[in-house]
Amino acid sequence: MDDTKRVLIVDDDKHISELLKLYFEKDGFEVSSCFTGDAVMPMVRAMEPDVIILDLMLPGLSGFDVMRELRRVSDVPVLMLTARSDTLDKIIGLELGADDYVLKPFEPKELLARVKAVLRRSQSATPSANLTEEKQKDIVSYPDLTVDRIRYSVRVGDREIDMPPKELELLFFLTSHPNRVFTRDQILEHIWGMDYFGEQRTVDVHIKRIREKLDVIAHPLWQIKTVWSVGYKFEVKDSE
Repeated sequence: MDDTKRVLIVDDDKHISELLKLYFEKDGFEVSSCFTGDAVMPMVRAMEPDVIILDLMLPGLSGFDVMRELRRVSDVPVLMLTARSDTLDKIIGLELGADDYVLKPFEPKELLARVKAVLRRSQSATPSANLTEEKQKDIVSYPDLTVDRIRYSVRVGDREIDMPPKELELLFFLTSHPNRVFTRDQILEHIWGMDYFGEQRTVDVHIKRIREKLDVIAHPLWQIKTVWSVGYKFEVKDSE
């Protein structure tokens, strides 16, 4: 079976695209490129990339617009590129579902390392097809909430909730340890791994998105609670 990873490079600077193409192909990747935001979704459908390198400033749809469109249909890992150091841009990119964020100018070797790290994290979040007697350990249930790491599904009340792998893994981690407080660093290490290049803000962004999805119904017996200056916990209350 061919294990070659496909990377889609989206940048209107053809010199950058060509340079990255050389680096990634030398490392064994299959590389495709496009130069406008409008061309991304057709390319994604055609090639089904394993990872996308996406510039923010593009002709046509911006990188932010592309992320919005992409996350409606795909959980493919995305690294966003930008020449601007604006923190707000970074926060918006993460909130829209980007997996990492790289400032220009950058070293191609560093970008390659980040892509590999994102792919490792993505693969570790893929559910195993080999279901064993331990499958019950992969399902956590509370009143009106079931997190199933085998089928990668979340049910809130009678609704099936769509969650990307990292959000589901984070929710599963917290719900598997009710009433235990975890620091952001502990969460980063467990969910994103030791080789994660990002920052603690990533945890806050994912928690915010998870809460928004859980709040489709009232859930008085449990909540993801912020423990100020420490981190987060999944708080479970007595039903009596």
